[in-house]
Amino acid sequence: MTDAEGRELKVKDKQEVSAPAEQTKPGPVYTPDVDIFESDTGITLLADMPGVKPDNLNIDLRENVLTLSGDVEAYMGETEQAVDLEYGLGRYFRQFNLSEVVDQSRIEADLRDGVLRLSLPKVEKATPRKIEVRTA
Repeated sequence: MTDAEGRELKVKDKQEVSAPAEQTKPGPVYTPDVDIFESDTGITLLADMPGVKPDNLNIDLRENVLTLSGDVEAYMGETEQAVDLEYGLGRYFRQFNLSEVVDQSRIEADLRDGVLRLSLPKVEKATPRKIEVRTA
């Protein structure tokens, strides 16, 4: 792969995945694309969830499993009828196993412009630090 190919923008379509076992709502289920970044103090997770409103977003943490789910509803007005629907309506669903490095009590979430941003701070003991050497 040449350098130019590596930088080329690649468009992905929403891809339907098999529904999670506990799903009770009919309709397609999509896996949101994510980007994950790490620093000395924490991990940042960006999840692409276009069309999900904050009221339709659920972030759940149980037994070290972080679950993201969000529903996309139709944008039609009350007096409008659908002619052609290309935008995929349904549910986003993705799970992550968290290690003991993440301080689960300090996780924060922000949803803007269809992108969910999760800040996962590291526990104090996992943060790298320089140990000072004392002399007598």
